[in-house]
Amino acid sequence: MIECLNLTKQFGHFTAVDDLTFTAQKGQVLGFLGPNGAGKSTTMKMITGFLEPTSGSIKVCGTDVLEAPLLCKQKIGYLPEGAPSYGEMEVGAFLYFITSMRGIPSNQQKAAVDFVIDRVNLANVFYQRIETLSKGFKRRVGLAQAIIHDPEVLIMDEPTDGLDPNQKHQVRELITDMSKEKTIVLSTHILEEVQAVCDRAIIIAGGQLVADNTPGEMEKMSSYNHAVTFVSNLNTALLNEIKELDFVRDVTYDSRLKETTVFPSQGLYIFDEVSTFLKNKSVSVDSLKMEAGRLDEVFRNITQDSKEREVVK
Repeated sequence: MIECLNLTKQFGHFTAVDDLTFTAQKGQVLGFLGPNGAGKSTTMKMITGFLEPTSGSIKVCGTDVLEAPLLCKQKIGYLPEGAPSYGEMEVGAFLYFITSMRGIPSNQQKAAVDFVIDRVNLANVFYQRIETLSKGFKRRVGLAQAIIHDPEVLIMDEPTDGLDPNQKHQVRELITDMSKEKTIVLSTHILEEVQAVCDRAIIIAGGQLVADNTPGEMEKMSSYNHAVTFVSNLNTALLNEIKELDFVRDVTYDSRLKETTVFPSQGLYIFDEVSTFLKNKSVSVDSLKMEAGRLDEVFRNITQDSKEREVVK
């Protein structure tokens, strides 16, 4: 559904995207990750036809974006960063305007507007001017215009930016529901969001692809994978005793949270052993869990390693 091949974008002497190649399939939610300035928004703008690549090619639903830009744009819904719109317009009027711009027949426009108003909960601000809305509501208006024509491909730059926890949950449910019949690419800094809705994630740094895998497989790259974390008020002697256990590689203790993390020796599952040790020592714990891994740590390691390689060059 999306094919980017050797994609490069230069602004003068600055290379924002550097020989980037990836694909996205139908029914897939692809998380697009990277530090600020990595080239995420630039890549999205090239896919949507807003920017022309310096070199490389992009196909959307099998059609080359440069050869048939209008045909590709008809198949894409785009939520840009910041959700730009016409602030002086009322929400309802703006969405009717978008239906006209999208070529939706006049006898189908009301149904299309009613559908997105319901999907993203905008009924209470239908007659309100967009410039008077909160950041969260503006974001929802942006999402509504992106899906109003029922596109095959949905490109979203920070879709839950500015939303409260309840609104974030609603948008994530909407993304999951829509993904069954669409290809969705979303850029986000919220790694919890990647775990919640993405089937696959790619990480770019310095405009280059540095990782491509499922969130679950990326978690396995974390030093926290299979680590055991528990909450209890431990003394130094007991912490040292845990460190000396044969199956333990390292131990960390957060005195503020009273949280201890026990890191296993390579490849070991140590949940039962830690649990038995605490029971034998009569240690009272408030919680005990085995870690799947932490995406934030993997993200930092991958992007920092990439930055260090650039410095060496």
